[in-house]
Amino acid sequence: MENLHILFWLVKDICWCMIYKTLGIAMIFPTLAIAIFIAWRTRHIVAELTHNIAIALWISANSMWMIAEFLGVDEQVKPYCLIPFSLGLVVLIYYYLIYSPLNKKKEAAAQTAVAKPVPVEKGS
Repeated sequence: MENLHILFWLVKDICWCMIYKTLGIAMIFPTLAIAIFIAWRTRHIVAELTHNIAIALWISANSMWMIAEFLGVDEQVKPYCLIPFSLGLVVLIYYYLIYSPLNKKKEAAAQTAVAKPVPVEKGS
């Protein structure tokens, strides 16, 4: 699935580069749909989920920009493309600066608790 996703993404971006408007716009749908599906499928693994959400937001922003260029309104739309780009960045900043460090501390604390010997009471 991930490999097919990359194929669609590359075809979309090649169409953008070559100004193949219809095919480029059509390629948004399978590219974004697979990105969302991959994010859904990895929802139980926070590291994977956050990165896949960022990818889906990147594809959304990238697609907005492509359509805006095709329609000749890219200067008006580009500031709005910053919204999904920034949201993707916020998701990754949250993961790397908040979630991951807190999770590592919890894991270290759990391992320390397991590693401590339990005192055994001697009979009187």
